[in-house]
Order: sequence, then structure tokens, then C-alpha cells
Amino acid sequence: MTDAASRITDTIKENPVVLYMKGTKSMPQCGFSSRVAGVLNYMGVDFTDVNVLADEEIRQGIKDFSDWPTIPQLYVKGEFVGGCDIITEMTLSGELDTLFDENGVTYDKDAADKIREANG
Repeated sequence: MTDAASRITDTIKENPVVLYMKGTKSMPQCGFSSRVAGVLNYMGVDFTDVNVLADEEIRQGIKDFSDWPTIPQLYVKGEFVGGCDIITEMTLSGELDTLFDENGVTYDKDAADKIREANG
């Protein structure tokens, strides 16, 4: 396992919800990262952000690790969930709520409902 892969493995094992993104949760550096971080922040999810722009090894390593070509990438309880389009779809369908419920991730259900109402 490469150094990047072992660091990624440790991060996703030690933190229930991890978002590999461009920028940080308080200052995203691309629209797609901003959308996913915005959803998680709005829903009150306590998540760890990893800024891939700060570490080229992790930036490429996360793509190799997940076999997924784009960033952001969301992990819940060590499992890869998806990128921006998948997280957006899951949020609007309620699947993200279900995933969080099944994994004991705390979030604001009312906020999740408000996102769906605003996009319905």
C-alpha cells in the first residue's frame, strides 16, 4: 500500500464522515466541493474535510484509492459513497438520510427536508 493509500485508509477509518474536497468546508475552492460541503454543513453533519489542493499525493491518491476520477469524494463509515452528482441525487431522494440513519450519523432531518422542498 502506498503512503497516500495508508493515510487515506487511516483517515476514513478514524472519522465517521470524510469529504475529500478542493478547499475546506469553510472555504471550498470549487463549485462541486462547495455544493457537497454546503449540503453537509446545512444538514449539520460533523464531517472531516481533507483539502486535496494542499497535498498532491492525496489529490491523486484518493482517485486511485476509490477508482473514481473526480473530487469531491464522500466517505461514510469507511465506505466510498460518491461525488457531487451522486450526493446531490441522494440528498434529493432521501437516500442520504437513510445512509446516515443506518450508520448512526447525526444530522438535521428538518434541514434535509428543507433542501428537498426547495428543490422539489
